[in-house]
Amino acid sequence: MFSALRLRTAALALGVCFILPAHARTSQPGEFAYEQARHIATLFPGRMTGTPAEMLSADYLQQQFEQMGYQSDIRKFKTRYRYTTKDNRQNWQNVTGSTVIAAHEGTLPQQIMIMAHLDTYAPLSDADVDNNLGGLTLQGLDDNAAALGVMLELAQVLKSVPTQYSIRFVATSGDEEGHLGAANVLARMSEQEKKNTLLVINLNNLIVGDKLYFNSGKNTPASVRKLTRDRALAIARAHGINAMINPGLNPDYPKGTSCCNDAEVFDKAGIPVLSVEATNWSLGKKDGMQQRAKSKSFPDGVSYHNARIDNQQFLDQALPGRIAHRSRDVMRIMLPLTKELAKASNP
Repeated sequence: MFSALRLRTAALALGVCFILPAHARTSQPGEFAYEQARHIATLFPGRMTGTPAEMLSADYLQQQFEQMGYQSDIRKFKTRYRYTTKDNRQNWQNVTGSTVIAAHEGTLPQQIMIMAHLDTYAPLSDADVDNNLGGLTLQGLDDNAAALGVMLELAQVLKSVPTQYSIRFVATSGDEEGHLGAANVLARMSEQEKKNTLLVINLNNLIVGDKLYFNSGKNTPASVRKLTRDRALAIARAHGINAMINPGLNPDYPKGTSCCNDAEVFDKAGIPVLSVEATNWSLGKKDGMQQRAKSKSFPDGVSYHNARIDNQQFLDQALPGRIAHRSRDVMRIMLPLTKELAKASNP
């Protein structure tokens, strides 16, 4: 009898074999993602878990999914995180997060899950506040409106495409406080749902980083990596897109594996994952957290959580054309990959 892992690998392999050509779209890949990223960043800054902006952004995403024809709902979850004051006192902050889920039903019980977190950084200390990290003015274009835009465009294109495997689009909250929303999603899954989940794809920080990376989970087996991560790299090469994997300079994060995002929750549970991000794994602490070379515009080599940097006006000036360019590149890779993995056929 096949193990759950071998069944996942076999199922994904069949998906690659049976993919059929797709009809041409009237708009350019990435255009809808680009528009949605700017819209979300503009209308819903300060999307901190449990805030009105976070709840409004969740409502917006649900409405978008429903307008596309998906069955969608918002799942509330109660959680908490620590806040540290200047005198080193720690207080618990109780919040209610909102996770949005939309379902594209396939003909078979297996599923692919596509995730992107909707929340922006909530200050975890007085020091964060003093350094303008997080807060009500943080647009979070890179972290993580651009990824939400890509997820929405994937949903838009795939809405009328029959697939044998289901696709779950999941916009989590609580990522910035320790992947709390992803943990809640996993906790609500039955054992059968976990077994039927062939892959979790996590989209995160797609704009600022020097290079585009596709990394697998530490526990994702080589057979699945070949069908997911390596296939994504092959699609990128075919389009002339420079895409890479973690070079493995840090022993804590072996070559080709991911770090520090919602996918970790599922990786630890033994579910195969694929992380899509833009960063630079050869800089800084070699953990993928330094996004680009240090410069006048990016003195620390990062934009993470900084309201002065992670906003449209600044990024348009510092990286002209990058938002549109990256949205297009990610879509040109992720759309054919998702179709292959979900065993899509022409509508």
